[in-house]
Amino acid sequence: MTYRPTIGLEIHAELKTRTKMFCDCKNDSEEEQPNVNICPVCLAHPGTLPVPNEAAVEHVLRVGTAIGGTLADYSEFDRKSYFYPDIPKGYQISQSAYPLVSGGTLARVPVTRIHLEEDTARSSHEGDAETSLVDFNRAGVPLMELVTEPDIHDAQTASRFGRELQLLLRTLGASDANLDKGEMRVEANISVSATDELGTKVEVKNLNSFRSVERAIAFEIERQVRVLEEGGTLVQETRGWNESTQETFSQRVKEGSADYRYFPEPDIPKVMRSETTSWNPEALYAALPELPEARRSRYESLGMKSDDAYYVAGDAERGAFFDAVLALLDDKPQLTLLATNYFVSDLAGLASKGATMLGAVTPEAFASLVRLAEDGTLSSRGAKDVLALLYERGGDAGEVAKAEGLIQVNDPEALRASVAEVIVEHKAVADEYRAGKESSLQFLVGQAMKRTRGAGNPGTIKTLLVEELGK
Repeated sequence: MTYRPTIGLEIHAELKTRTKMFCDCKNDSEEEQPNVNICPVCLAHPGTLPVPNEAAVEHVLRVGTAIGGTLADYSEFDRKSYFYPDIPKGYQISQSAYPLVSGGTLARVPVTRIHLEEDTARSSHEGDAETSLVDFNRAGVPLMELVTEPDIHDAQTASRFGRELQLLLRTLGASDANLDKGEMRVEANISVSATDELGTKVEVKNLNSFRSVERAIAFEIERQVRVLEEGGTLVQETRGWNESTQETFSQRVKEGSADYRYFPEPDIPKVMRSETTSWNPEALYAALPELPEARRSRYESLGMKSDDAYYVAGDAERGAFFDAVLALLDDKPQLTLLATNYFVSDLAGLASKGATMLGAVTPEAFASLVRLAEDGTLSSRGAKDVLALLYERGGDAGEVAKAEGLIQVNDPEALRASVAEVIVEHKAVADEYRAGKESSLQFLVGQAMKRTRGAGNPGTIKTLLVEELGK
């Protein structure tokens, strides 16, 4: 029997604001000292009144504008019943019937809604788990929740959507959206069915990387199919993801919306978007930066391959760096493609082994390196060596090349001695070339390049070798 998986995502992202969602406490995800960014509102003292953070509302409206969603003119906050120590009020302030954003599309996946709520405190369990501690620094941090339509049918599409949302949030400056820090949290609702009807929905939590998103969804699809194939029955539940065993595990029976007993928050006035000039849709749209999809299209219009465009535009820091390089190169096509090659292949290779993405390289140094490679001052090998030094310690590309003796040598007389030495050292290979084995010549060129530490012009070296071997 063939089963069709259906997946919907619920993604939370902590928003970058100076203060929390409903009070004036500092919103600082880097704070390590527990319970310092707190106040009576965070701790739910009787008589306290929440005041909405307008910056958080604007962040959500900008995200909605970026994905082509409909911005609500009327919106309100609700109380969501929630009994757990990390929210001492006994309810969470969220949005139910009137979200700030409805509809929209991202990465070809339709979005249902985007709304605002407050984050919970952070619980930790020590020793034998009989002792639990609660840190309220995170309590009340503005939290955006985005819900997709159940319109995803494989794990890769789900992961791709999450990555695109993360990039969008960073591009807009709305959130750092680091999964490993809990600034972005992905939950997947998964069902399988052999008919046109949707199957029993299972929610999977604890997904702290996009790799985990893919693996958890793939595992859960296989698990549900196996249960049905064995004649079992699936139950609507919440499951966690165990990174060690690479399996989902049951946590609790999933609540329905009725269990949360939503009702309008009486202490917060209704939100009327049209009463705030900067929240006008046209104004929000005009203030958007270049979005990731537009940036990729621009790169491709410059001749960049699609995969390379995705890599460069796939991180806000990478994109900003590369755009600065393009400006220094005057967007010349031949320089753009050369810059892309060194950026995607060589700088990315250094970043995979280093502690930072760009190391100590500046856009000015990188652009200078590209020009030196394009005009022949640096050979391809020399350019790679200079880039490695720039990544490690910074500096000017030309000065580093001179100091390290990597400026390309084009003068035949300056290279003739090295060529002669290579022929003597590799007499057998030289004799193979003389006997008609053309591939032996490339080996000798490589040896001569090595002798000149990559500074010799390979074309000149090849010409000299042919000349000397023909004598």
